[in-house]
Amino acid sequence: RTQLLESGGDSVQAGGSLRLSCAATGYTVRCMGWFRQAPGALRERVAVIDTDDGTTDYADSVKGRFTISRDSSKNTVDLQMNNLKPEDTAQYYCAMSLYYNGACPQSLRPYGNWGQGTQVTVSS
Repeated sequence: RTQLLESGGDSVQAGGSLRLSCAATGYTVRCMGWFRQAPGALRERVAVIDTDDGTTDYADSVKGRFTISRDSSKNTVDLQMNNLKPEDTAQYYCAMSLYYNGACPQSLRPYGNWGQGTQVTVSS
């Protein structure tokens, strides 16, 4: 069974940057994604990537600030986060989806193999 391990979370000031990395042990699938969950809130999609053709999709709240990418040599999926805001504070998770129907799913339900998460805290 594939395991996903997130790293890179930290505490930063607003306007700062962080790079999160999701390392996969075992097989990987076409659709990989980053998600986040703030205290008292539902888990939400941040960004997903089709690792076959590089197609990406972002939540409106992070468009233009976050970039998801795949490093095949390291078998990682990374999330570069720039211009961080206090509302980006959350536990960040990566996950994978076996479901593909012309595009990677945008909802959470098709995703699994959730990692333990990495905490991102942005102070104002």
